[in-house]
Amino acid sequence: MALKKFKPVTAGTRWRIGNAYAEVTTNVPEKSLVETKKRSGGRNTSGHLTMRYIGGGHKKKYRIIDFKRNKKGMDATVKTVEYDPNRSSFIALVEYTDGEKRYIIAPQGLQVGMTISSGDDVAPEIGNALLLKNMPLGTMVHNIEMQPGQGGKIARSAGSSAQLTNKEDKYAVLKMPSGELRKVLINCYATVGIVGNSDHALQSMGKAGRNRWRGIRPRNRGVAMNPVDHPMGGGEGKASGGQPRSRSGQYSRGLKTRTKGKGSDKHIIQRKDGSKLSK
Repeated sequence: MALKKFKPVTAGTRWRIGNAYAEVTTNVPEKSLVETKKRSGGRNTSGHLTMRYIGGGHKKKYRIIDFKRNKKGMDATVKTVEYDPNRSSFIALVEYTDGEKRYIIAPQGLQVGMTISSGDDVAPEIGNALLLKNMPLGTMVHNIEMQPGQGGKIARSAGSSAQLTNKEDKYAVLKMPSGELRKVLINCYATVGIVGNSDHALQSMGKAGRNRWRGIRPRNRGVAMNPVDHPMGGGEGKASGGQPRSRSGQYSRGLKTRTKGKGSDKHIIQRKDGSKLSK
């Protein structure tokens, strides 16, 4: 992808680094694959504020994405590559030979006119979805299932992917986007390739108003609050607030938050920091 740096003609464009959307081919979504998306404003069904810093924002429509890729043995042609306001990655509209249209996560290198397919033993080419057991070692994959038939759960955001490093009996060993080595059932589906829009993290909003358009309200710092409002609040002058923590007292670093003895511990071979998981 390509980034676009704006000339500082206004205060808001001085620091703005945006997406050039070079891969995007249309700005009109497929009408049959969108549905309305309601905003809560951070309120629950009683109208009480339960999530702070949420509100406003531009209206969005949800694009229905095919994470399961369960239309097997049938070729599909890529019609468009589109922007999706609900995720960091781009999406691609594909049309199958029987006329059905679906949205998929767009991997790097996927272009209009290309043909993709899904099946147990299709060729491990970009955009194709197949079983992990039929992929060669070293393949970069995304949209990975954790249970067969569940639909892709792992590596769906912009620029993310996992690498197939080994196959053991009924498990495939994946190097996750975090660096963790993890076992996934070998009969799970995954899509070949790396998710597109990899420079998404390098964008800069440029001004606070752009976050308001996204429905994100200003987030005030804990050290600027009173002691009654936040564990880091209070003190004379610009006090540091001590160890960084959340409003509820949860430490922001150094504290392990994973549940001990979790059932899926047996599937983790190596943690993202390189340490082995203690049994």
